[in-house]
Amino acid sequence: MDIKTKTFVYNVATDCRVRHSHHRLKKRIVRFIVQLEVRHPRRGTWHAAVRFDTAHGFAHRDRLHPNGSVEKTALPVDDYTQALNYAEADLQNQWQVYRDRFLEELEHDE
Repeated sequence: MDIKTKTFVYNVATDCRVRHSHHRLKKRIVRFIVQLEVRHPRRGTWHAAVRFDTAHGFAHRDRLHPNGSVEKTALPVDDYTQALNYAEADLQNQWQVYRDRFLEELEHDE
């Protein structure tokens, strides 16, 4: 079994980045994690706000809250390749919404 791993991080804004890692067997994705991270405005520390992954045996989105709670939602897809594409598209289109929501909660919790 020749599983290829690809990992990278890229900025979508000065205070927001995406961490991406996927494992591929031939042309099929067998595992992935795509995570949106937001920088704390005063401390400068990075925090995961949204994570798409295949942990627990299914593709899902975790919306992570500053207080430590997590909302888990299954992705509406048939396989991990579709799920990875869904995750990338969702973050490309919604990263500002996720960032703003996380920062609002962070401010409210402090």
